Amino acid sequence: MPLLINLRHVEDDGLELKGKLPASELELDGIDELIKAEKPLHYDLEVQKLEKSVLAQGDLSLTLRCECVRCLKPFDYQLELEDWACLLSLEGDDQVPITNDCIDLTPAIREDILLGFPQHPLCKPDCGGLAKKVIGKKKKTGDAGQEEIPSAWNELNKLKF
Repeated sequence: MPLLINLRHVEDDGLELKGKLPASELELDGIDELIKAEKPLHYDLEVQKLEKSVLAQGDLSLTLRCECVRCLKPFDYQLELEDWACLLSLEGDDQVPITNDCIDLTPAIREDILLGFPQHPLCKPDCGGLAKKVIGKKKKTGDAGQEEIPSAWNELNKLKF
């Protein structure tokens, strides 16, 4: 169920909203192949009705399941939007749809969650990436006991033009 605000409940003193919104309501699947929202969004919001708009502000928290771009290990990333605020217009060109005296906050939350996604998720800041494998084996050269380390430069040096 989306996060709906009944405007009749907001008119006088405002409204406090606290709870969880299922991740499926945010429709974040398929946005980024390295980031998935599997756990619900936690919100703690205060909603006030202004003259021609509704102001929602508070904290949003969502745990994302990410895959490190360097080592490909899965890890949890805590996305915190503290002091989040959204002004929804009730009139004019930017008017939000009103259905049965209710407005939906979910699209505005979804938009800011997407902006908060990590661009390059890392399991830790100093992640070294995938373990390096030895490419090729060491070759023995004609010299007594010296081994040649395979490299692209050694192969290029063998070319004769």
